Amino acid sequence: MTDATRLSAADFHLGASTYLLNHSVGRPLKSAEAAFQRSYFAPWQDEAEGIWPQWLGCIEQFRAALGQLFNVPGARFCPQSNLSSGLTKLVMALPQFTSGRVLMSELDFPTIGYVLAQALPRGREQIQFIPANLDVSDANVWADHMTSDTAMVFLSHAYSNTGVQAPLAEVVALAKSRGVMTLLDVAQSAGVLPLDLARLAPDFVLGSTVKWLCGGPGAGYLYIDPERLSQCQPKDVGWFSHANPFAMDIHDFQYHPGTERFWGGTPSVAPYAIAAHSIAQLVGHGIGTIREHNLRLQQQLIEALGERVVSPLEPARRSGTVILNLGSQQARLAPALNAAGIAVDERAQGVRLSPHLYNSDDDIRRVIEVVQGL
Repeated sequence: MTDATRLSAADFHLGASTYLLNHSVGRPLKSAEAAFQRSYFAPWQDEAEGIWPQWLGCIEQFRAALGQLFNVPGARFCPQSNLSSGLTKLVMALPQFTSGRVLMSELDFPTIGYVLAQALPRGREQIQFIPANLDVSDANVWADHMTSDTAMVFLSHAYSNTGVQAPLAEVVALAKSRGVMTLLDVAQSAGVLPLDLARLAPDFVLGSTVKWLCGGPGAGYLYIDPERLSQCQPKDVGWFSHANPFAMDIHDFQYHPGTERFWGGTPSVAPYAIAAHSIAQLVGHGIGTIREHNLRLQQQLIEALGERVVSPLEPARRSGTVILNLGSQQARLAPALNAAGIAVDERAQGVRLSPHLYNSDDDIRRVIEVVQGL
């Protein structure tokens, strides 16, 4: 890695606050606007016949950047507008769900439950929930709930409201041994928790770029393992799902041989132009380096605030987010932090703090001072 690939706080638009909401929206790179101008607006402004080839090139750059991020060929990713849309398309494309069920946790982001209840043939009847009070970082919990009619395990790499990591390697291996498909949600982990899909080998992955990848909304993605691709027969299709989009025969549709079969109609381009640049920059900096920095700042919080930290203390079980709960004083915490110019939010477990590469020791010290002053 050369110095030219290293990023710092000076490379991002950070605003006036101490920003610790990276589990919600990552801050934009200062270079993103110029990159967007080059890849999206310039062809539109300057080209006559070559607009779409260049725009589609932006999307190929997005797929290639994802390939670098996850150590697999970029062609295995199909762009999606968001996770909900991608999940709907996937569930309705798989014949396994004529009878099988999906195992997931009650801690998963609610939209997953919404989608599955509508997209599965028998709706909520086909969802198996791991109760919220059980430890989803324990592979044995997943093993105990995986039954003979489980067709797919839905795993969140990181649970947004608890700061917990799922044991991906153990659960994916167990599912494979039982002939069960695996679908990973990496929306809360991509960009802060390194993930090698070539080594892990899940069947499917859904993600977005709005959080740690600093790519803004609208640039989602669906990963499909090549061995599963031929089983997928999407219902939500369009001309870009066609084996030959320019065949223009209204009576004949043939699925694209690649993941593009999940693409649909005329694609958006702008979100992918922005996200391709951001992902490439963060990959150049090093996701492992980002995680090391994230863990170091988390550790400062843990050492200073001790029992007020309710997210896992072990790094291997903790996501990019630390959760604080002050018990009887909890109602004062988020308002006090916001009043001090520290951007955080709160869920049922407590206040969420997520330090990125552009956060500093001083940012964490400000948090600690506010908490200790309550």
